[in-house]
Amino acid sequence: MARVFITGTTDGLGLAAARLLAEQGHTVVGHARNERRAQQLRERLPEAETILMADLSSRKQTVRLAELANELDPFDAVIHNAGIGYRERSKVTTEDGHAHVLAVNVLAPYILTCLMHRPKRLVYLSSGMHHGGRVDTRDLDWERRPWNGSQAYSDSKLFDATLAFAVARLWPDVLSNSLEPGWVPTKMGGPGAPDDITQAHITQAWLAVSDDPEAKVSGQYFYHQKEVPPALAAMDTGFQDDLLATLEELTSVPFPRS
Repeated sequence: MARVFITGTTDGLGLAAARLLAEQGHTVVGHARNERRAQQLRERLPEAETILMADLSSRKQTVRLAELANELDPFDAVIHNAGIGYRERSKVTTEDGHAHVLAVNVLAPYILTCLMHRPKRLVYLSSGMHHGGRVDTRDLDWERRPWNGSQAYSDSKLFDATLAFAVARLWPDVLSNSLEPGWVPTKMGGPGAPDDITQAHITQAWLAVSDDPEAKVSGQYFYHQKEVPPALAAMDTGFQDDLLATLEELTSVPFPRS
């Protein structure tokens, strides 16, 4: 059985994946933004080994989250599930001066990837909207562009997939993959989303623990447990290196390449 850490576990797909893994007999460590949300998660997921708390929009708290995770036994897998959607109509700036969507969707998984002890598997949630992401690492914080929430979200999901593939290339001892769960009626997706909510959480859990040969791959992109083509930019090694350099500059956290 595996030990799995999942960010953003208090509701939606993160909670569904955690419940599925717990039902399968795996050990799950959850994550909540604050104590109020942590208490909700303890009630919703009593099987969780423990709940770690951090506001992923804060660099300081995200670094501390990595430290807390490293105090536990090593994880077999980490699922980077937490995310902000595309509905912010105006730019929200974090305490560190970053765009909220960028901080939670991209900077936080990057920091955790760099600072946590390496698991055997890493899973990054992307979105079909990543195909519309901007292939440009300039002005990630939207300081010189008029705000566009949908574009900011698409960009962030392109960066998530790109990060997954960069990790797969640079850390050959880790299985690192990305996926899209579909447009489903979660708090993020909205009540009118058309995809099957009963299928949306399965792929991330499967990639984290399954011994199926199809799941024990690296540098791939999935939809409903099937490999599908990602945006070509995400597979471009030059763009991957450019993104890693930019994220290192924005977070002051170097990516450990060896």
